[in-house]
Amino acid sequence: MPKPTLSEFADKINEIMPLLTKEFIRQQVNELYKGKITLPQFFILDFLLNRQTANMTEISRFMGVSTAAVTGIVDRLVKYGYVERGFDPVDRRIIKIKPTEKGYTLVKKINQQRRKAVMDIFSQVSESDRSQYLRILLRVHDILSKKEEKVLP
Repeated sequence: MPKPTLSEFADKINEIMPLLTKEFIRQQVNELYKGKITLPQFFILDFLLNRQTANMTEISRFMGVSTAAVTGIVDRLVKYGYVERGFDPVDRRIIKIKPTEKGYTLVKKINQQRRKAVMDIFSQVSESDRSQYLRILLRVHDILSKKEEKVLP
């Protein structure tokens, strides 16, 4: 297979990415695929699972959207019982968002399903190819992380 130019590479990635994204979501996460929660809601829940609690500004920075947009997403997560709002013990003007036990359970279940899907898919790929793929993904992750740091105040 001849080496593609950067332009051809970008075209091929644009061609295959929608199927990859759709299939990974479909195979790994029934709650997302069946519409129980949206991908942005899952991202916020996963963020909270790792941090325990966050205020709206922290969540909006993480998501890269306005606090108004995050407020609507968090409102729905509260309505479904996945997160709860509380006051910051030091400054009661600050609202803290934290996952409920139901939210923790959902994220853990989705992450377990995602892990199983990755294992199922990549069991059909050689160990060498998996290592190369992981190396490349980690490099892309580093590049994207550096861009994100520049955007965040």
